[in-house]
Amino acid sequence: MAASPGKIKRGAFKNQRFYSTPTMPSKSLDISGHYLKELQAKIRRCADDSTIPEVVHGPDQSHSVVFPLKDQVGGLSKALKIFQEKNINVLHIESRKSRRRDSEYEIYVDVECDNTRMETLVGALKNQLAGIHLNDFDAGKSFPLQPTMSVDESYEDSGMPWFPKKLQDFDICANRVLMYGAELDADHPGFKDTVYRQRRKYYVDIATNYKQGQVIPRAEYTEEEINTWRTVFRELTKLYPTHACKEYLSNLQLLIKHCGYREDNIPQLEDINNFLKQRSGFLLRPVAGYLSSRDFLAGLAFRLFHCTQYIRHSSDPFYTPEPDCCHELLGHMPMLADPSFAQFSQEIGLASLGASDEEVSKMATVYFFTIEFGLCKQNGELRVFGAGLLSSVAELKHALSDKAVILPFEPERTSQQECLITTFQDVYFHSDSFETAKEKMRGFADTITRPFGVRYNPYTQSVEVLSSTQKIASIVSELKGDLCIVTNALRKIQEHDERE
Repeated sequence: MAASPGKIKRGAFKNQRFYSTPTMPSKSLDISGHYLKELQAKIRRCADDSTIPEVVHGPDQSHSVVFPLKDQVGGLSKALKIFQEKNINVLHIESRKSRRRDSEYEIYVDVECDNTRMETLVGALKNQLAGIHLNDFDAGKSFPLQPTMSVDESYEDSGMPWFPKKLQDFDICANRVLMYGAELDADHPGFKDTVYRQRRKYYVDIATNYKQGQVIPRAEYTEEEINTWRTVFRELTKLYPTHACKEYLSNLQLLIKHCGYREDNIPQLEDINNFLKQRSGFLLRPVAGYLSSRDFLAGLAFRLFHCTQYIRHSSDPFYTPEPDCCHELLGHMPMLADPSFAQFSQEIGLASLGASDEEVSKMATVYFFTIEFGLCKQNGELRVFGAGLLSSVAELKHALSDKAVILPFEPERTSQQECLITTFQDVYFHSDSFETAKEKMRGFADTITRPFGVRYNPYTQSVEVLSSTQKIASIVSELKGDLCIVTNALRKIQEHDERE
């Protein structure tokens, strides 16, 4: 029976000290020098506290693990199932209200197992539970302090949802698949096909074993899979000249030339990854199935696109209940090669970092009706740039027909529209240009209530949290250098034009 974390027995655990930084103000940020010094002093006082209880050990090697858990039905049951699956003997379990987030509990578990199984358990918990913080206790060691945080980190983590700060963090995020992957629903076209299910497991293994920065393994596609690709590729490429936007058409030709886009070949992610790096700075990462909106959008903030390698079932080449390589490679890749579109995608991702669940849901809806189902005007005519349309023969035709309802893109209005998965959309939205869409998105992002800003650093491939005057001053210094370069270039152009 599922149990709420609040129903667990509370004992000595309530006296354990879990060190975190003091709660920060939620409405406005006082970034005066006096405030920062006071906060730093509080952090140091926490670090100096040494009244930490000793851990009691059993006759065998004992360990303890501490992790946060959202206050929701079934959350604890899901976590404890991992212990059971790994054959870990649980000796003691307690909970306490989180001092960081009102919506979470901290779960403390004493276990009895060898070091090898403990490492396996820790890895499984990291993959399954968001924002995991683990403390592993070896025999004879006391309950450790959490690392002292900087002012920026403490402010960002005070009640804010966890989000990736560096590319390597996606080694955890990318494996939090919500549905499909190796498991298929009963109504999936390939549910009863044992060969197809085995192929899906092959692609899942590639994705789950992949580590950020590695060369993406080349998939060995079967003849049946290539035939499915051929059918879809042939029909869609007939429609592109009259339905797709000019950016899509231009980049598709480059992908045909450099990445092996053709009827008898399914392109490889590593080849496309190298192509995109040179064109727009985007990277690809193999994924086993659906990710949460929060995890997927976070990838866009790093110009990282989670991409499937498996293909839809051959019984119906023009239908798929999930994103597959036809959708990803034919729908998304040509547009991700466009620098302006890539920036638009990244700004949606950056706006989602640290946002509330409600705000992430709005950003995901805006993403859906732009990146997936968006239209634009070119030379006075509507053209498609959305990947969901560009990978669907039937809906691509419908979106530009007289039957489609098309409205101007306004992020606030768009974020309220219902997203339909199994039928055509009730409404589509168009923008005059990607630049116009970006400006509107920036205004919409300003309405997000997180008490800090974020910036992607392309040199370190990391996200910087802008929650202090020191951080902002450092960025201003960098921008001055860039502005100087641009100013000098403009001056030289003007001087050259005057000589002419």
